[in-house]
Amino acid sequence: MKKTRLLKALSLILCIVLIAAMALSTTGCDDNKVNPTAAPTASATEAPESEVTELGKGSKKFDFTVTDGEGKETKFIINTEKTTVGEALLELELIAGEDGAYGLYVKTVNGITVDYDKDGKYWAFYVDGEYAMSGVDTTEIEEGKVYSFKVE
Repeated sequence: MKKTRLLKALSLILCIVLIAAMALSTTGCDDNKVNPTAAPTASATEAPESEVTELGKGSKKFDFTVTDGEGKETKFIINTEKTTVGEALLELELIAGEDGAYGLYVKTVNGITVDYDKDGKYWAFYVDGEYAMSGVDTTEIEEGKVYSFKVE
């Protein structure tokens, strides 16, 4: 009986500590930094939120959204002849990064640089709102899909 009570009390304390830790981690400051030496950003960064910028030329077309560390979205329509999302975004200088063991490690999107090693944040790649199961450099362009990067 005492052991059951002790286990319940420990479980309750653990739950409270986990909830407090989650609350503290989501209220931390945002150290989103802009890299002044990065490629120039597309003009959509100064545009109203509802505006969409169309970039590139080609027969393939897809929607691309960038969500910065403050939650601001910048939307693009990308036109290309490339076969992968990564190739198209690299060609338009919307992304930059380093080649790694698992493909392209994207550090800069639309002129905003985040680096997990420096600030604990990274660019997450999504397809139709779901975390991508492949890297941007191996994801083939599919008509009607929405591709996005979000700071996490």
